[in-house]
Amino acid sequence: MEKIGYNFPYTPRKTALLDAENWYQQLLSDHLGRDFTPIKTSNFGEYEMAVNYLTSVLEEAKAVEKVAIFNIDHMAQIRFTGSDAANLLDRVLPADVQNMKIGQCKYTLLLTEKGTVLDDLIIMRVQKDNFILVINAGHDITDVEKNMISDADFICKYLNKNEDVNIKDISDELVKIDIQGPFSYKLITKLYGEQVVKNRNKPAKNMKFFTFNEFDFKGHHYYISRTGYTNRWGWEMYVPVAVAEEQFKRITTEAIELGGLLVGLGGRDENRISAGNFGLPLNGSEYDREHTPVNAPLFNAAIDMNKDDFVGKKALQKDIDSGTNKRMVLFISEGIVTGRAIFKDGKKIGTVTSSINSPNVSQEKREYIGSLRKNVSGEDGIAAIGLGWLKHNPFKIDENGKDILIIDDKAVRIPIEFFRIDDEGNLKGKPVRGYISGDGVTPATAPRALKNIQNL
Repeated sequence: MEKIGYNFPYTPRKTALLDAENWYQQLLSDHLGRDFTPIKTSNFGEYEMAVNYLTSVLEEAKAVEKVAIFNIDHMAQIRFTGSDAANLLDRVLPADVQNMKIGQCKYTLLLTEKGTVLDDLIIMRVQKDNFILVINAGHDITDVEKNMISDADFICKYLNKNEDVNIKDISDELVKIDIQGPFSYKLITKLYGEQVVKNRNKPAKNMKFFTFNEFDFKGHHYYISRTGYTNRWGWEMYVPVAVAEEQFKRITTEAIELGGLLVGLGGRDENRISAGNFGLPLNGSEYDREHTPVNAPLFNAAIDMNKDDFVGKKALQKDIDSGTNKRMVLFISEGIVTGRAIFKDGKKIGTVTSSINSPNVSQEKREYIGSLRKNVSGEDGIAAIGLGWLKHNPFKIDENGKDILIIDDKAVRIPIEFFRIDDEGNLKGKPVRGYISGDGVTPATAPRALKNIQNL
């Protein structure tokens, strides 16, 4: 099969919504009565992406309390069809692809033979022999000189001779727009009708978590999945490129009316770290070529170790059999600790993989840090949140082998410090205070019944 991935782009690519984002910037400027300013951008996955818009990262990170809109057009969609498509995907991916139902989504990983993570993705079963993989930015590139291989080309390495599989990158046909937060139901149903968020098999009921629908609107075909990278109520919508700009304008206009915002990469990063007890890993940060995902929070959701085989299974099983109890944890700190090591009682116990300031940390949780910084514990204070890999599990284990996160109705909190370390291994400067948080930052609402938000 010919190469599917794109060549490496030596200038950052543009999303299909670039002009519409500038339109939004003016709309928001008028709405807030603020001067128009250029969008702050960064290269992400070889795309020029907005870090934030007219508002600050902190303002945008808080939008998910009402409704947050994300331009996710930098992510790619790859379609696998043919009578052997399920066999190929089941042979490579650690998810149970064969037994997926039509209309079901699954979160899973693409692993190397060493069990480390190439990418994390969502797979949707459209028909018996028709699947769509939603993959991360930059994972649609195959370039030998850059030592890059696209997810599609990696999977193709495991294609057997004479198997009936067709693979097509359909990213140019669809534009991904995420709609997250408690007002997401109200926004979507107002713009597209209630039927688009109903259970495809039981139309009187709402969609289940990790399912998707297809619907037609004014002559164009859409996909909408009850998924998202915030672990709050919400959806991810795949809009036909021909009407993407028009629909983006409708969606963002309605979001502003509901008190929401378009959110850039900065707010999105905060939203995924602050999601639930453990946060959500980012490929390239928490998921990397060094760690296997064993003991990562989403391991059991992404990986079916009962399958006979998949790429990387032997390495994962070896890691598990070794008795490893490394852990990915969420922490709250008095400041950003990117690039620092994590210490407890004077001993290094792990490394920071992500860190960002958060407007979603309650005052009680900020005060618990015991910070001497005046800008942390006050009524309008701010703290940072982050994720990190620890060498060993910091939590006690119950009789079922699960981490004990609550004791006497109180969340377990483990004080830690963060230090910089020089090339000789010496500690540099003063430590930053913080703690590992057994109850995270913001409760996960994504799996909860939609009846909680449908009448807001």
